[in-house]
Amino acid sequence: MEQLIAICRPGFETEAGRELTDSAASGGVYGYFEPSVNQGFLTFHCPGPGQVEMLVQRLSIDQLVFVRDWFVVLADVALPASDRVGAVIDALRSVDGAIPVCARIEIRLPENNADADLGNFARKWVSPLSKALRGAGLLEKDSKAESPARLEVLLTGFERAIVGFSLASNRARYVSGIPRLRLPASAPSRSALKLEEAWKVFLPPGQELDYLGSGKQAVDLGAAPGGWTWQLVRQGMMVTAVDNGPMNAELMASGHVEHVEADGYQWRPRRGVDWMVCDIVDHPRRTSEMVVHWLSAKLCRYTVFNLKLPMKKRYDEWLVCKDILEEGLAQTEMNFLLRARHLYHDREEITCFIERRD
Repeated sequence: MEQLIAICRPGFETEAGRELTDSAASGGVYGYFEPSVNQGFLTFHCPGPGQVEMLVQRLSIDQLVFVRDWFVVLADVALPASDRVGAVIDALRSVDGAIPVCARIEIRLPENNADADLGNFARKWVSPLSKALRGAGLLEKDSKAESPARLEVLLTGFERAIVGFSLASNRARYVSGIPRLRLPASAPSRSALKLEEAWKVFLPPGQELDYLGSGKQAVDLGAAPGGWTWQLVRQGMMVTAVDNGPMNAELMASGHVEHVEADGYQWRPRRGVDWMVCDIVDHPRRTSEMVVHWLSAKLCRYTVFNLKLPMKKRYDEWLVCKDILEEGLAQTEMNFLLRARHLYHDREEITCFIERRD
């Protein structure tokens, strides 16, 4: 089956499909998408033998914004109540030659699944399905062994499963692109989770201290009440919080925060800092232009910022903002890394990360 399942936020299937279609075409792979409305995934069809494999070889998941995760489809399986495990094994045996070596299996549900019974079934089904697959020689005996791929099962209901594989070298760091985070009671707002998720998604594994180690200087634009400032302070940073609104009193008592009452778009520091973060979810093009100025003037080395996208032109607006960022920074002849992702804790906005490399 020349198909790929792409995972996204429910309601953003069209944006993810358009992005995947354009990105695949730029790599010489042509296809079309079939959205599952408000289910948080879409099917991308690549007519022609070997086209899906070519796509995952040429296109990195890290290059995509609205697609959080993906896997190559091996079979679309009807699940009879009498023997769901046997149906999966029979389907995989029919494509045995196309299955890479896998040591583990992941059972996924649509993100907005509201059927508690299906969730309970999925958790209980992992063990017998894994045992049967190993007995059939379709899964490595040692579940902890290193393997180039992982078997994937998207359980859309009790009657249907889409089975495939994902490559260890080209899939989301977290299943379906969703890190499991908890909001401490001391956090001033839920927006704190967005910055924590951004760091987990964008920063290289094992190098977090290089980026976030204590002693760094940071600026938080549009800071009030202080969710992102709180995250920066937790890393031991000294923070300038810029906002005309009030900051959380307990956060201000930490001694790590200077509150500047000013317009975040207009304010500039006297000297460069390590981090600039911005959660002003308004005027995405203006935010993009501001970020270009901060980086080109060397006012920060790293930045995380949000771009709120208009409802009916979300993908198109991102392309405009991307051009503003890339073309603006290219004119400075600066080396930079730009990544963007529609994070799990985002809503209508996407989150971007840029690292200045000079």
